[in-house]
Amino acid sequence: MKNLSSLFFVVSVIFLMAACSDSSPTTSEEDKKKSEAEQEHNAVDKSRDQEKEDSNPIQPFKALKPSDGTKPLKEKLSKEEQEKMPAAESYGNDRTRSVPVGQTLVNGAEDPSDGPLKNNRIVAFYGHPNSANMGILGEMEPEALMKKLKEQTQSYSDADPSKPAIPAIELITTVAQRSPGPEGKYYRMTPEDDIEKYAKLARENNALLLLDVQLGKDSVMNQVKLIEKWLKYPYVHLAIDTEFHVGEGETPGMDLGQVDWAEVQKAVEYLSKLVEENNLPDKFVLVHQFTDKAITNKAAIKPTNNVEVVLNYDGWGPASTKQSLYRKFVRNETSQYGGFKIFLKKDEPVMKPLDVIKLDPSPAIINYQ
Repeated sequence: MKNLSSLFFVVSVIFLMAACSDSSPTTSEEDKKKSEAEQEHNAVDKSRDQEKEDSNPIQPFKALKPSDGTKPLKEKLSKEEQEKMPAAESYGNDRTRSVPVGQTLVNGAEDPSDGPLKNNRIVAFYGHPNSANMGILGEMEPEALMKKLKEQTQSYSDADPSKPAIPAIELITTVAQRSPGPEGKYYRMTPEDDIEKYAKLARENNALLLLDVQLGKDSVMNQVKLIEKWLKYPYVHLAIDTEFHVGEGETPGMDLGQVDWAEVQKAVEYLSKLVEENNLPDKFVLVHQFTDKAITNKAAIKPTNNVEVVLNYDGWGPASTKQSLYRKFVRNETSQYGGFKIFLKKDEPVMKPLDVIKLDPSPAIINYQ
């Protein structure tokens, strides 16, 4: 009986071991499950990457490629200028020091956005469609304007192939007036049909559209809201003419206006929120400065992660004077990018693209009036 009990015990142990062996996953099964888990993990990562990509829409423009055989910028410079070509990684925040030739960021500045200015320049034609006195835009029919604009833009791509240039139209959408108008704000809105016409022209030519506001006695934010529906277009950006913003007892065009940058900053942050909420490509704000007093409180300038900020020198006259004031207003007093306006009928002489590119810092936007 004892022997039978022992035999029964041994058989039971063997049976249990076999059962446990059958119920435990083999090494192959473990690998299979591990592989499936990794695939699932990779799929999640891929989905997240796609979401990130979708949250940063592609910029809707086409920069003009340099012409075949175009020499790099360095080969067009003097020996002294060539020595300023290396990256300025150790320049710090001393704004009175020069940046390398061709660098568009102001000394010590950064650009965390994916905006149009990060790797490109912009060349814009400025004006109003119904006035030949306000700039080149009003002097030409739309198709002829675009042809000439692309030719001018190409000249900048050829001058500095490292930053292919993008054509842009800078359209005045609120025109400062010398009479108060029905609302007492001293401005007149450009007809919507005209804005749509040039929006279509820009879109069909892979160009950008800057909507310029002249303010009058209105606030920056009120004017931005007037054009908000167009700012939701992926290729439309904002420009602000500070000299036309006047106070009590003053008249636009007769008195030089002034804007506190804190008011501009509200527009920058508003536009930044507009980009986020509407899943738009990153944008920029261009601010014109003509005189010392046109902009106060420049310490308030703060570009965002999705809005670039450009301070545009807007004076006309001798080239030497313009270069000096550009260094004063832009190199020494702004925080991210510089812009430079060229007056085709008033500048003495009209600077050539290579000379404009050599400015310190190199303008990210060049607009022609």
